Amino acid sequence: MTMAVSTELTILIVLFYLVLILGLGYYGYQRTKKVEDYMVAGRNTHPMVIALSYGATFISTSAIVGFGGTAAQYGMSLMWLTVLCIVVGVIIAFLFMGKRIRRIGKELGALTYPELLGKMFGSKFLIYASGLIFVAAMPLYTAAVLIGGARFIETTLGIPYMTALLGFAGVVALYVVIGGLIAVMYTDAVQGAIMLAGMGILLVLTYVYLGGVTAANSALEAMTPLVPENLAAIGMTGWTSMPEFGSPVWMTVITTLVLGVGIGVLAQPQLAVRFMTAKDGKSLNRAVPMGALFIVMMTGVAFTVGPLTNVYFMETTGQLALAAGNADSVIPLYINVAMPELFVIIFMLTLLSAAMSTLSSLLHTMGTTLGGDMFARLKGKRYSVRANQVGIVVMMLASLAIAVVMPRRVLLPVRQRCLWVCVRRHFCLRLRTVLRRRRRRCSRRSGV
Repeated sequence: MTMAVSTELTILIVLFYLVLILGLGYYGYQRTKKVEDYMVAGRNTHPMVIALSYGATFISTSAIVGFGGTAAQYGMSLMWLTVLCIVVGVIIAFLFMGKRIRRIGKELGALTYPELLGKMFGSKFLIYASGLIFVAAMPLYTAAVLIGGARFIETTLGIPYMTALLGFAGVVALYVVIGGLIAVMYTDAVQGAIMLAGMGILLVLTYVYLGGVTAANSALEAMTPLVPENLAAIGMTGWTSMPEFGSPVWMTVITTLVLGVGIGVLAQPQLAVRFMTAKDGKSLNRAVPMGALFIVMMTGVAFTVGPLTNVYFMETTGQLALAAGNADSVIPLYINVAMPELFVIIFMLTLLSAAMSTLSSLLHTMGTTLGGDMFARLKGKRYSVRANQVGIVVMMLASLAIAVVMPRRVLLPVRQRCLWVCVRRHFCLRLRTVLRRRRRRCSRRSGV
C-alpha cells in the first residue's frame, strides 16, 4: 500500500497517536490498584467503553480491508453478515450470554475465562485444558495480526519490516504490560472512535464522488451485465442482488463468510472477558446500541463501499475493481487514488487502530491465562499482577517468534478461500456414497 502523502506529516500524526495511546496505558497503570483491576478492569467499566472495546477487538485490519475487497467481488449480499453480527455478535452476546458471564463470573470470583469455566463445572482440569488451548492456539492468530500490522507500517512509513514488526509489538506490549485490562479497554475505546470516524468519512466521500446514494446504487445495479463470466457461471447475479440459491457463490457467501464469521464471534474468549468488566446487567443493556452502531459502521460500510469501488474504477479506468489485483488490494488502491491526502492519513490511523486493538486484547487474554491460570496455579499461588505481566511478555515473544518464522504473506487471495467449501462438498458426496452402499448391503442381508 503506497501512501501518496507527506512522510513528515504522516510521522508527526503517528507520533501524536502513539503518545496518546501510551498515555492511556499510563492511565491504566495509575488506576490499577489490585489484581482484579489488572485482569477485569475492576468490574466497573463504562458501557460506552465496553461497547467500543468489544467492537474494536472484534474488527481487525484484515476485516476492514478483506471485507471490503470480498464485497467488491461478491457484492452487497454480504450485508447479511452485518445483520448476523448485530443479532448474534451484539444482541445475543450482550443480552443473553454476556449477562450470564458477568453475573456468574462475579459470583464465583472468576478473573479469567478459563477460571470461569473451571469454577462453573468444579473442574481444575477444565481450567488447565482450556488454558492450554488458548496458549497453544492463540499465538497463531496473534502472529497473523502482527504480520499484517508490520507490513502495513512498513509500506506506510517506509521502514524495514523487522523494525516495523518489533516496534509494533513493543508499543502494544508496553501499554498492555503496565496498564492491564484498564489500559487495553481505554485504548480500544479511543481506537474504536478513530475507526468509526474513518469508516464514516469513507462512506460519505464515496457517495459524494459517485453522485449521491441513488445515483451510485443505480450505477452499480446497471453493471449487472458486467459480472465476470467465471462468477456468473457459478451463480453470481450482480453486485446488488443475492447469488442463485444453492450455487457455489451462494455457498461461499452464506456458509463460509456469513455463518462462519457471524456465529464464530461467540467463541472468542478475548471478547467474552469484556462482559466480566461490566458493573451490572444494565451496563450491558446500555452498551448494545453503541455496539450495534459500531458493527454497522465497520462491516456495513465495508460491504457498501467495496461493491461501489467497481463503479468508481469502471468510470475512471474502464475496468472492474478486481482487475487491479486480488481482493485484498481493492480498498487500499481505492483509498490511494480516490481520496484526499488528509483522509489517507485518517484511514491509515483507522487500520493501525484496528490492528493494535485486536493485538492488545489477544495479548492480555493469553498473558493472564499463562501467568494466572497456569503458572500461578501450578505454583500453588494466588493471581498476581507480576505473574500476569510475565505471562504477557512470554506470549508476545512466542507470537513474535511465530511471526518471524511464518511467511510474510499469510493470507491467500479471497478467491482461494472457497477451497474448503469444495473439500467439504467432496466429503459430503463421499459420505452419501458410503451410506448408500451400506444401505444396499443391509438390504441384501435382510433379503429385502
